[in-house]
Amino acid sequence: MATIVSTLFSSLDGVVEIDPAWHFPYFDERMGAAVGEDYEGADVLLLGRVTYDSFAGAWPDREAAGGEDAGFAKTLGDTRKVVATRGSQDLGWRNVEKVQGDLVEAVTALKAEPGVGKVVVPGSVSVVRQLLAAGLVDELRLLVHPVAARKGERLFDEGDAIYPLRLLSSDVFPTGVVRLVYAPAELPAAADEAADAGGAEG
Repeated sequence: MATIVSTLFSSLDGVVEIDPAWHFPYFDERMGAAVGEDYEGADVLLLGRVTYDSFAGAWPDREAAGGEDAGFAKTLGDTRKVVATRGSQDLGWRNVEKVQGDLVEAVTALKAEPGVGKVVVPGSVSVVRQLLAAGLVDELRLLVHPVAARKGERLFDEGDAIYPLRLLSSDVFPTGVVRLVYAPAELPAAADEAADAGGAEG
């Protein structure tokens, strides 16, 4: 089964709708390397329509310009891209296809598809929310900026279910940005109870 990796820039108060005013002042080589690591080995990029439009509006031109990020731009262009969209218009980039039918069903099938080992979901908050609710996110990678955005869309919306997470790794950059990598988990008490029950049964 493929690993689904969500990678997001976040403010300290949980806003993941990027505003250049608070994001770019913290973008440096360390953050660029972390982003590159998130994309490394990706077989598929899964994107919401808004994120896809921002990618398609920038990266093809950067590839054509041949600047310092042209190599990364080419990698993005060459990677298979699956877009969650209700629109019928042409998506206008190479190696791109639309999600067919229900998103959760399509991603479940994608995880099981032969030859697909890693699916990266850049940004795409609405997509990530649906995948979290369905238990399909294997890693949640956050680059938390030391700034309170105070406005914008947050990753976690209102709902009944909680999402316990286990911290896999953390790293602090010189800018104060903290890189946090989480995986789904159980609440500690629930995990302890399960272990106790297993011991009692044994």
